[in-house]
Amino acid sequence: MEELFLYFGQFYKITDLDEQEIDKISKIILIGKNELLQPIGHTCKTIYFLKSGIARIYYYKDGNDITESFAFENNLIARVESLFTGRPSQKAIQIIEDAEIIAINATQLFKLYDSNRNIERLFRLIFEKAYVDTVNRIESIQFHTAEERYNHLLHETDYLQKIPLKHIASFLGITQVSLSRIRASLK
Repeated sequence: MEELFLYFGQFYKITDLDEQEIDKISKIILIGKNELLQPIGHTCKTIYFLKSGIARIYYYKDGNDITESFAFENNLIARVESLFTGRPSQKAIQIIEDAEIIAINATQLFKLYDSNRNIERLFRLIFEKAYVDTVNRIESIQFHTAEERYNHLLHETDYLQKIPLKHIASFLGITQVSLSRIRASLK
């Protein structure tokens, strides 16, 4: 749990008692490469923290597998549109690289909001950052070329070589052939 609490510390310092409350509603999950953490049609009731591994959120459009986002070691991942609405998601979470995950029960977490302002504030700040990241992603698609988006992704993580090219290409909104051209031009 130490990694999780270090991650939280980037947003807001909570007390040891707050950490114990979160620990009570969390569990460790080990999941293998290419397994689904959450399938399409599942209602998200869990917030996941990747202690190790890589995950992606994806959906299908016109029969094509489209990667919406990646999550790397020491980051959270959840289907927030399902988490907040209680409706099944049209997206799935897949593990790309064997992962050790801390699963936080969101139903119990949201109940803690009523009695623990520190935890409520912590997650408000986390979700605010996630919202800003989403806006930045949309603006990146609108205003930057695929090559610029690929360069940004290269600088964001050291794990890119562990992700299948088809997932990177779909994340960038281009074909694998276009991605190969971009990669060749950077060598």
